Amino acid sequence: MKPGDSLPKLSVAATGDQQIDLSSLAGKPVVIYFYPKDNTPGCTQEGQDFRDLYPEFQKKGCAIYGVSRDSLRSHENFIDKYSFPFALISDTDEAMCKAFDVIHEKNMYGKKVMGIVRSTFLFDASGKLAREWRKVSVNGHASEVLEALEAL
Repeated sequence: MKPGDSLPKLSVAATGDQQIDLSSLAGKPVVIYFYPKDNTPGCTQEGQDFRDLYPEFQKKGCAIYGVSRDSLRSHENFIDKYSFPFALISDTDEAMCKAFDVIHEKNMYGKKVMGIVRSTFLFDASGKLAREWRKVSVNGHASEVLEALEAL
């Protein structure tokens, strides 16, 4: 996935009993952010930051989707606990993670593991990747994505 690429042709399961065909999301801007795990401090903060700025994203007609390898049940609980107004995609088979190349070797407490590297992708209304952020630092990130959206 690199700038100019189109939304991938994948159908994915999301909260709210949704089945989302990613390529059909063209027509409005879309933010897709990948995070390692529900209910962990950084992932919770990132979700809350996107939640808090959600009305601003909506004003620009932009959809937001969070993605991790957690189950739909875990995602539903995460949404309920923190009142996220956007859907979370369950990528248990890692198809989206592979399409976006976000699973890499990480060092967790001295152990090498394969995990999601926090990454965000902004697609323009034509469904083309306008901007990507990899190895995201949570603080200020949602605001930075909003600024990039406003510049489209």
